[in-house]
Amino acid sequence: MKRQRLAHRIFKGIAGLGILGVLGVVALLISLRVEHGTEITLPTPSGPFAVGRTLLEWKDDKSLDALAPLAGTRREVLVWIWYPALAQGTVIDDYLPAPLLAADQGQSGALLTLLTRDPSKVLAHSLRNAGVLPQQQPYPVVIMRAGASLEVVNYSALAENLASHGYVVVGIDAPYRTRTVAFSDGRVLRRTPENDAERCFERAGPEQAPCVTKQLNAWTADIGFVLDRLEQLNISDPSGKFIGRLDMSRVGVFGHSFGGAQAAQFCSRDSRCKAGIDVDGSLHGSVIQAGIHTPFMFLLSGNGDFSSRAEVDQIMADIRAVYDRMPMESRLFVQIRGANHFTFSDDGALLKSQLLRRVLRVFGVLGIDGRRQLAVTSYCIHTFFDAYLKGAGASRPKISSPLYPEIRVLE
Repeated sequence: MKRQRLAHRIFKGIAGLGILGVLGVVALLISLRVEHGTEITLPTPSGPFAVGRTLLEWKDDKSLDALAPLAGTRREVLVWIWYPALAQGTVIDDYLPAPLLAADQGQSGALLTLLTRDPSKVLAHSLRNAGVLPQQQPYPVVIMRAGASLEVVNYSALAENLASHGYVVVGIDAPYRTRTVAFSDGRVLRRTPENDAERCFERAGPEQAPCVTKQLNAWTADIGFVLDRLEQLNISDPSGKFIGRLDMSRVGVFGHSFGGAQAAQFCSRDSRCKAGIDVDGSLHGSVIQAGIHTPFMFLLSGNGDFSSRAEVDQIMADIRAVYDRMPMESRLFVQIRGANHFTFSDDGALLKSQLLRRVLRVFGVLGIDGRRQLAVTSYCIHTFFDAYLKGAGASRPKISSPLYPEIRVLE
């Protein structure tokens, strides 16, 4: 919903202000249309390891899906796994697997289509079903959650980068709440309107909290289920490649926007989370009162989204209520100057048009280049997890760097 609002605001603003004139608007639309079908490559991962990607489908034989439209439906998830890989004899995987690419056709409105890339033209770096790179110690595991109802593949740039630094990164798509889940048996299950998290936030008064809580509980329960299955995968993997490769004693969780709220809530309630990151997400659920008792970083944008001043003040108050109660050695509060809420996803890399970027800068939507934002974000994420999932974690990392002057550490 907010991405659609962004598109409408941009084009309405251009028309209303007339800053480009008729010819300028036409040139922009033509440029966006041409660019939509042009090949583009995601940022190259900064770590030393090649990256593999595999998809798994898991059904929960014990628990029902609280958000399924049909009572009695079992929980089911599509799991994306990025990991350090053996590079020999494998090919680069498609950015979107064929079933999802087919299911995704025609799902975006005309304005959003103009602002995004044809996913079949996006080139990533992950090797399809490559073997896991062997090493003496198993790899830390990090759960990654998408913003709102986006598919986790929209965060491939962050996932690939983290995996290249020696992590197994696990993203989760779940039917009826993720926008589109395409299973290998041909089923395509879409988010139902009542499970649209953005619509929950737009509800007024006492109707909002129960709606958000229901969504949050279902999403965080999915994390717990996936961790249970990863434990099993580490012992008995039909492919054999993940056996003994997953260090389930070193688990991190991070997410963007509503995914960040899920990370905070899960890390507040489940001791399996050893470190977590909320990337520009407001807090919801019991975490605001209960707090977080494991290392945690709040990583915020400088430009935000389209929330009102009252909403922003409440978001910051909730974050402060949690952050201020945490031990200093296990907390970080970081802002990326100029970053925008909407470009933490792959949109930051795929929105390439220089003409469009200039327009977005005029409207204050972008403060820094989208690829630069992803580079700074990737650095912050792997630096934090390196400290608490690979290091001793006795003191918080010195995340400030002369290479990334956009980083502002708050207290």
